Amino acid sequence: MQQARKINAPREKRTKTPDEALSALMRLCARAEKSEGDARRLMRGWGLAEQEAEEVLARLVRERFIDDARYAEAFVREKLRLSGWGAFKIRSALQRKGIRRDVIDAALAQTDRQQMDERLAQQLDRKARTVKCSTPYELKNKLIRYGLSLGYDYEAVLDAVSARVKETDSCDDF
Repeated sequence: MQQARKINAPREKRTKTPDEALSALMRLCARAEKSEGDARRLMRGWGLAEQEAEEVLARLVRERFIDDARYAEAFVREKLRLSGWGAFKIRSALQRKGIRRDVIDAALAQTDRQQMDERLAQQLDRKARTVKCSTPYELKNKLIRYGLSLGYDYEAVLDAVSARVKETDSCDDF
């Protein structure tokens, strides 16, 4: 019988050689887009020295396994379509991943503003069906906060919410 690992036992840190790290990252990058920041984080976890990690990363970039511009474009598409995020939240997430500002700007510039507005409207309609409120004013405030939490700019959220609250009678009567 296999012995179960203790729940609170510290996990052993797996170390990799530069060649092992390179092949592991090549496999990962072949399956899904990775940024330079993701690769650095993984290599730090594998115990690679900074110089070795940079050499591995340089080869991955040179052979186009990793491309931050391509990663940012895919990230923007995914977060817009699947998660319904706005530009501010996407920008913030990409900055936390270490993507350069000019690369982020280029990726966000490719977005369709009308598509973003439609996605915001869908998100707000979905939220309006589930929110508990006693007045249209309360509904409007809750929807505005929700839209802002998704990362959309204030003017777009305000316009979309104003259109929804005029045509919505979903507040509960107390």
